Amino acid sequence: MTVLIVAEKPSAARNFAKALGGMTGSFEGTTYKIAALRGHLYEFVDVSEQVPPTLKDRYKTWSLGELPWDEAQFAWKRKVRGDAASVARDLKSAAQGVDEIVCATDLDPSGEGALLFAEPILEQGIKPKRLTRMYFTDEAEKSIRTAFRQRKPIPGNDITQLDEYQKAITRSQFDFLTQQHTRIASLVSGQRGVLRQGRLKSAMLLLVGDQLRAHHAYVKTVSYQNRFRDDHDVLYTDPEQPIFKTEAEARAAMAPLCRGSVIVDSKTMKQTAPPRLLDLAGLASRLAPKGAKPAEVLKVYQQMYEAQVVSYPRTEDRVISKAQFDEMLPLVDQIAGVVGVDIALLTHRAPRGTHVKDGGAHGANRPGLKVPASLASIESSYGKLGKAIYEELARSFLAMLAEDYRYEAQVGHVEPHPSFVGRVSVPKSPGWKRVFKADAVDADEAESATGLGSQAAPCVFEVTPKRPEHPTMAWLMKQLEKWDVGTGATRTSTYSELTRSVSATNKYPLMVDTRGKTGLTTFGEQGYRLLPGTRIGDLASTAWVYAQMKAVAEGATSTKQVIGVVADWVRHDIDVMGANAITMRKELNLSNAAIQKERHQGVMDGASVTFTRDWAGHRFTDVECAALLRGEVVSASDFIGKSGKKFEAHGRLSKGTYNGKPTFGFQLMGFGPPPDASGKPQPPTSWCGYTFSAAEKKKLADGTGVAAEFTSKSGKTFSATVHFKDDGGKMKLVPTFAS
Repeated sequence: MTVLIVAEKPSAARNFAKALGGMTGSFEGTTYKIAALRGHLYEFVDVSEQVPPTLKDRYKTWSLGELPWDEAQFAWKRKVRGDAASVARDLKSAAQGVDEIVCATDLDPSGEGALLFAEPILEQGIKPKRLTRMYFTDEAEKSIRTAFRQRKPIPGNDITQLDEYQKAITRSQFDFLTQQHTRIASLVSGQRGVLRQGRLKSAMLLLVGDQLRAHHAYVKTVSYQNRFRDDHDVLYTDPEQPIFKTEAEARAAMAPLCRGSVIVDSKTMKQTAPPRLLDLAGLASRLAPKGAKPAEVLKVYQQMYEAQVVSYPRTEDRVISKAQFDEMLPLVDQIAGVVGVDIALLTHRAPRGTHVKDGGAHGANRPGLKVPASLASIESSYGKLGKAIYEELARSFLAMLAEDYRYEAQVGHVEPHPSFVGRVSVPKSPGWKRVFKADAVDADEAESATGLGSQAAPCVFEVTPKRPEHPTMAWLMKQLEKWDVGTGATRTSTYSELTRSVSATNKYPLMVDTRGKTGLTTFGEQGYRLLPGTRIGDLASTAWVYAQMKAVAEGATSTKQVIGVVADWVRHDIDVMGANAITMRKELNLSNAAIQKERHQGVMDGASVTFTRDWAGHRFTDVECAALLRGEVVSASDFIGKSGKKFEAHGRLSKGTYNGKPTFGFQLMGFGPPPDASGKPQPPTSWCGYTFSAAEKKKLADGTGVAAEFTSKSGKTFSATVHFKDDGGKMKLVPTFAS
């Protein structure tokens, strides 16, 4: 029996070969050969190629009238990416005559590794007798050998049944469909530019925009409150003390307060465990203030990983397994020597329950099994950024082997004013803090080496609300982690994409990163202001998608059900973004840019004419264009007004003038559907959120009432019976409410 092992990339294939004994050979009696992918070999074709030929033009054109897309019409076709055709051919050739093919790609949290393996297998019709999966925590020789021995059969010998694949294809198809939101934002903005939107992109844009708005809107206000301050500079506060507008008022109220002794109420020894290990987002956030761009961190980290100097980058784990801990323990003193940590501090060499847990995959980001000779050798191979990456990872890892930070929490009050209480932490043993500087922990602790004083005097304290911090990469990553949106790797890569400098492939960057400080570009400002109230910008919606990916993998739902919600998101967000665009242009003092619109050419009354194919957000279909050229009345229910709301109307093609030149264009004749052949007005297709069926429209036209549940502008549902009748000389729907 011959087994084909398919690795994710050439560097991984080399590591597999080293562990098993070569690119081909026999390992413990099993004949094998190794092939390498190069990441994703395939990608989805353009949306216009996913649908039947008769719909191609509709899906190719950027028009609100063609949204939402109908994913039921999609073939989900793929094409080879760039120059990957030779890699795909080599894989197919390698698969000839083998009995078993092993998916040995990375174990990504999103299932991406299984997807990139599945793409060439499915697209090239490769059907081996047996499909299996290797589960490995890293590319160390021991891990690879163990994974090869313990490879697991893929359910039904069908890669599409693998839970990882199902999770990944759900995300892949969902994200493909949310390209519609880029079209919506770009079209309703009225400006020249492509405003990219997507689940994680929009969440980041909204978070950063909201925080910037709060930061810039801050107005410093000062009020005053009476407190005590002791001879060690510790403050004593009574929360019931009034707040005064002026210092004079506070001083006048200070009269009853007098200097007093500090009474210590308690002294309690406490301790804090080391912070959790880093993920890629945490690492990149710590390096950003030093000028390291996320894209650079990703690139250099990957190079170091391929050399086994550091662990797998795209993990979502913040802990390591017991096996990984045992594997790293003999290397601790070497790693400490490289980064200059005194091994005398590393006395906690038993696994901590907070840091070592089984059940993960690759384990948290940490040093690799190949310990470099020195930081200088790392800098020589990977530059200053590589040196910084290794030092951060090493110190974060070593910190869990140091003792807890221990301090004495002191609480006291002022006598004879016991309602004024002071608190302070007195460091007793720095523990892990001498190994790793964790800014988040340090910032939250008020420390004093001397503790509470002995005497305290009343003082007037200026109460100034803290200004909302300027958003940074570190701040943004914490917000996303709080909402469980994305993994450390996807957050980092998406942030990198949004902040990438202007280039041929990125003409409209939305955010800017200045040494870790995050801001919005001109296009980012526009995109941000379109997002309030949208589904695509809602963090809860984005978190829901990640939860649904897991549910698909567990068999609790299906990809079809999950991606089916995108159409509703699009309908909702067209209306919301349309309304937001009006406010956006006013706030940013923007005019509606002259956007080049699609033109349609044909013959009308024997003469060649050209007219704009899009009117009020509706793109006329080929059938409608032909009808207009015949002079017929055409109606649609998806025109979009200045308020961003849809409306129904009818009209015909007519001749006019523009800048003194004759022109043809759609001329509005009236709202609602056109009259019938006899000239009788027809009822509208929908009213107050309710769409009438053909039978109900006939009843209304005949004068019969239709009872239904409607929705008001405020979103409240109400019951009514509506009649289509003359009301003040105009035919319209008139509701009657039950008494």
